Parts: sequence; structure tokens; C-alpha cells
Amino acid sequence: MIEILNSTELARAREAGALVAGILQTLKSRCEVGTNLRDINLWAQAMITEAGAQSCYVDYEPSFGRGPFGHYICTSVNDAVLHGLPYDYTLANGDLLTLDLAVSKGGVVADSAISFIVGDSKSSESVAMISATERALSAGIAAARPGARIGDISHAIGAVLSEAGYRINTEFGGHGVGSTMHQDPHIQNIGRPGRGYRLRPGLLLALEPWVMADTAELVTDTDGWTLRSATGCRTAHSEHTIAITNDGAEVLTLPKQAQP
Repeated sequence: MIEILNSTELARAREAGALVAGILQTLKSRCEVGTNLRDINLWAQAMITEAGAQSCYVDYEPSFGRGPFGHYICTSVNDAVLHGLPYDYTLANGDLLTLDLAVSKGGVVADSAISFIVGDSKSSESVAMISATERALSAGIAAARPGARIGDISHAIGAVLSEAGYRINTEFGGHGVGSTMHQDPHIQNIGRPGRGYRLRPGLLLALEPWVMADTAELVTDTDGWTLRSATGCRTAHSEHTIAITNDGAEVLTLPKQAQP
């Protein structure tokens, strides 16, 4: 299913996007050495509930997961890159943490992810990997405009990641959003320009470049949800929800301090 939102729905999408961005930035400010992943989940739950919004994760039960996710946020640490199930783990100095959050407000979903390093020990490899996903995300956003195609976005993202020396997994990538969290079209993080669905104003997309330091192969954790690098190497993931407008892409999950 591909949804095209009207002006009223787009206004709701902006509200959902601002909420997701604000929650992620608040959580990032609270994450420090000694923070437990379960506490992050509880903080996310409280903020979502206070805002009168709904979690997209608690009851989420796709084919690639084991039963309902049952939590309010994905917390992926170091070698975990996607769908990190919050568990009893205390963050250590130098951990690379990804927070991925999807929320529905007013019947419209926004989805975003940020990666950052906890504490003062920041390895150059981790910093470079996070930077590569952020630059790839920016390139994908720049390629998203009316009349362009999904392949143009995938190509722009993949060009940045490949130039940075990363191998690209094509099992999981970006996707459409709207009244539900995961919709068509699927957006791989590598592709050929000029191919795929043609972008139209009113289309909402979640773009999410992610990489692993030395592999493109994933393994599923024993928890049935968390996806980790097959080699145990570190990973990074960046994501924004964007709306296609007549003028190009509007980033709905941009933190306030980062807005122009």
C-alpha cells in the first residue's frame, strides 16, 4: 500500500515528526555511562503517553520478529544495528548506541533513528561510521523531489556509503509511512537511478541508511528481534521521515536546533 497524504494529514505528520524528534533528543541527553536500556524504554513510554500519541512498536508483530515487540523504542548497542530489544544492559563509556523510534499521532506515523557515542571515549572508526550514515541520509533527502524515482534516492544513499568503504545490506532499508509504520515503497540503501516508483507530493518516506564496519551480513539475536553484525563489528544507523512536497523534501523529524 502506498498512501498520498492530503494537507490535513501532512499537518498531522509534521506534529508526529516534531514529537519523535523531541523525544529522541531528550533521550540522547539522558543517556550516559550507567544508563540502563530498560530505563530508556520507560522514559520513551512516558513521553509518548504524555503527548497523547501511540507507540508503533508495542504490538508490532512482523514476520521477521518473534512475537509482539513489546517495547516502546529500539535500543541497539555496538554490534546491534536494527530492532534492538531493550534489555537489562548498562551503557558503558564508548558504547555506540542507536535509538530508533516510531510514533503515531493524529493517525499519522513518523519514524526516526539516531546513533551516537556514550561517554567521552569516541573511537575514530565509530565517529566515521556515524558520519557516513548521516551524510548518506542527507544525500538521499536531496535526491527526493517530485518526479524523481525511488532508485534515485537509493543510488544517492549507496554512493555515499560505498565511497566511505562500507558494504551494503539490502534486506532492510527505508520505506513508506502514513497511517501505518511500514508501507510501500521499499527503499534499498543502494540502487540504480531512474528506476522504481515515481515520487509525488504528499508521499511520506522514512529513509534509513545503516552500515556495519566490516560486513554486510546480519544475524538474529537469541531474543528473536535484535539484528547484529555477523562478525561482531560495530554498526550505525540514521533515519528521518520526509514528506515529498512541490518544492522537494521536507524533513519532518529534524530536531528544532537543527532546523534552518
